[in-house]
Amino acid sequence: MHKENDTSTRKVLLTLMKTKGSLSVNEMAKELGITEMAIRRHLNTLERDGLIEAKLTRQAMGRPTHFYSLTLLADDLFPKNYHHLTLDLLGELELEGVNRIEKLFEGRKQKLLEKYGGRMEGKNLVDRVAELAEIQNANGYMVQWEHDVEGHYVFTEFNCPIAQVAKQYNAACRCELTLFKKLLGAEVECTECLTKGGNKCTYLIKA
Repeated sequence: MHKENDTSTRKVLLTLMKTKGSLSVNEMAKELGITEMAIRRHLNTLERDGLIEAKLTRQAMGRPTHFYSLTLLADDLFPKNYHHLTLDLLGELELEGVNRIEKLFEGRKQKLLEKYGGRMEGKNLVDRVAELAEIQNANGYMVQWEHDVEGHYVFTEFNCPIAQVAKQYNAACRCELTLFKKLLGAEVECTECLTKGGNKCTYLIKA
């Protein structure tokens, strides 16, 4: 049982760094409500396994502090659905046309619109945002959303199961943005993108 608890705590720490970025031992201890000594024990294991790395950062006051963040190896632990995407791509590649890549992602977008459009019917915007978050979470995107000070919605995806494909083909991101606009029936702006150097994908949904 003790080993199971240790594994569970390490999973929580990895998820914490995935969603919040680099964190100090003190910050992690406060988030989890356990001692810094316990946190360090887990971090030592994660660092030994090559899943996290530490960076010594100077503070405005006091001594420099180590901040821990995920390595590329750790990214593979989070949900990926390349096989679903690959099947979609192969199906669309059978189509002939000049702009095959654009058509490929447009076709995938249309299929997703048809698949999820019915779940948005009869809902107001806040319920559509909540429904979209549920859809994306089921597909491994690790979504959080909230109201901002102006009454709009900030929709954040901390994981992208198709990140490697999207980095090579920008059409993937463009089609996702269009899909969100159509499903939500609202103006949506991408303010941060994983494939463009961001730590997450963030969308501003204007009420």
